[in-house]
Amino acid sequence: MSPPDSEPPQGDARAYERVSHGYAPGGRPVAPPPVPLDKIVGDVVDNLSATAKAELALIEARGELALHGASWSAAWGVIAASALGVAMLALAFGAILVLTPLVGPLAATLIVVILLLLIAAFAGWRARLSYGDIRTALRRDLTNESPDD
Repeated sequence: MSPPDSEPPQGDARAYERVSHGYAPGGRPVAPPPVPLDKIVGDVVDNLSATAKAELALIEARGELALHGASWSAAWGVIAASALGVAMLALAFGAILVLTPLVGPLAATLIVVILLLLIAAFAGWRARLSYGDIRTALRRDLTNESPDD
């Protein structure tokens, strides 16, 4: 390995003239003129106004998306509830038809009606518990234990 040269290479001395040594070759750069305060304030107001408009547009778009989702969810929920109602009717009629030869038509109808009322009572109880969770989640003051009616 050869020792490092202490002298710069003689080939192209002009190439080193363009290298910056902490100052510009033509002297100090000219400082840009100061920006007036009213221009700065105007830019800030314009930026805040544009930001507020963008936020409002975002909120509006999110609301429209939520409305779209809720309306389709409700539509498909109605279809599902209707299908479930028809299926429950078919199940009830089928249960009555199966029980009629064993216990008679009146007893079969009463058994099916009582069973369906028990299922409805259980579902209503569970719905009431879930409604309480919703009320708790939407309460303005979560630490306040008083009812908010």
